[in-house]
Amino acid sequence: MRLPVALTIAGSDSGGGAGIQADLKTFAALGVHGASAITAVTAQNTQGVSAYLEITLDMVRAQIDEVVADLAPEAAKTGMLSSAEIIEVVATAVEELGIPNLVVDPVMVAKGGAKLLRDDAVSALRERLVPLATVITPNLPEAEVLLGRALGSRQEWELAAGDLLALGCSAVVIKGGHTEGAKAADLFFDGGGMTWLEAERVPTANTHGSGCTFSAAIAAGFARGLKAQQAVAGAKEFVTAAIAHSLDIGHGHGPVNPTWCLPGGRTFE
Repeated sequence: MRLPVALTIAGSDSGGGAGIQADLKTFAALGVHGASAITAVTAQNTQGVSAYLEITLDMVRAQIDEVVADLAPEAAKTGMLSSAEIIEVVATAVEELGIPNLVVDPVMVAKGGAKLLRDDAVSALRERLVPLATVITPNLPEAEVLLGRALGSRQEWELAAGDLLALGCSAVVIKGGHTEGAKAADLFFDGGGMTWLEAERVPTANTHGSGCTFSAAIAAGFARGLKAQQAVAGAKEFVTAAIAHSLDIGHGHGPVNPTWCLPGGRTFE
């Protein structure tokens, strides 16, 4: 049996709710074989991140090299890239290896508030990695950091989408999970018409890993041959259901459930 392959380049979440763990669950749920290049190991749970350790630059590149040489992923996504140096290694690998269909999730802050991107790495993200992306998926605070200004009205979002696209990526999704209201609205723009993607907002605090799951679902769509708008629309539906089926575990923000669409767990007698 052959499956399309997607690569996630991101940090490991010891609590299992976000990062590499969420990405691999999402890939598996969507019928894609997931490979990984771990950029950092975090000590965290549903209540927050207490510490993290960056993987060496040589090891980050070696992981990417080995996956691409043998598995030839049809798509890739990035998550936690905490330093300018790691961003440079990843960007160079994408360029030199010709990794296609790159989804850049510009992870800056964990759900519990811990910073996962150094201040001096924002310009590297903006200038080196964003221009290589097929899609970037900033949430509202991340879009504001990338552009250096506050965003409020839908008109301001639409102007921002154009400015983000001008950074060199092929398409942009500004995610609306941080806004209020009955609808959770994301804005998609690829240089054509603006498309607002809306879903009923799920009343839960258990949204840990939602951004990772969303970007991983887009990468899975690319690996399966979808175009950008199709992949993004499908990912929006998928993550909304993952939030609706989120897990009430731990004492903080529980994780979304990327395996919501799979049969229940098996037991062994």
